[in-house]
Amino acid sequence: MSTLETPSTQELIARPKRADARRNYEKVLAAAREAFAEGGESTSLEEIARRAGVGIGTLYRHFPNRQALLEALYVDEVEEVCRSAAELDGADAWEALNSWFERFIAYVSTKRALAGELLNYMDRDATLFQTCRTSLFEAGEPLLKRAQEAGAVRPDVTIAEVIQMVMGIAKIPAGDPSQVDHILRVALDGLRYRPEG
Repeated sequence: MSTLETPSTQELIARPKRADARRNYEKVLAAAREAFAEGGESTSLEEIARRAGVGIGTLYRHFPNRQALLEALYVDEVEEVCRSAAELDGADAWEALNSWFERFIAYVSTKRALAGELLNYMDRDATLFQTCRTSLFEAGEPLLKRAQEAGAVRPDVTIAEVIQMVMGIAKIPAGDPSQVDHILRVALDGLRYRPEG
């Protein structure tokens, strides 16, 4: 599917238009994010509604089933990472790229639990995953290109390669999160352009 045919992440999830409904929708997503981070796949929809301070009926009005909630939460996480790339537009080219990958690795740790459960409902090539992947590449590519044009990053890498590297590092099982962060720092430092001299 070409980029022109791929729906945006915004189009994948219908969000409520009324202000009160939108607030409840956002409260449920925030509660779900927190609950899934703590309890993983065992988290019940009733627990999410309780944390959000809404009735189970309100949760089901926005998310008719568990899959709908997981999809909305997954898309929301991707959109947040994509927005963060745009916010870094005026920063130093290398610092902007570094900062975006710090946000990206935080997203990957949340994504792991969500994607794992979503794979119970859909395959890896589902439109949701393809669209989110495309959105992340499109958000990160200008930051990488700008860093390459500034001479801060080696010219022979693509955003797909760097994202794959970062995702691989994020999946390293480590008891201490600072160990993963250190490995990421070492890998990102390897992107720096160092002219042979």
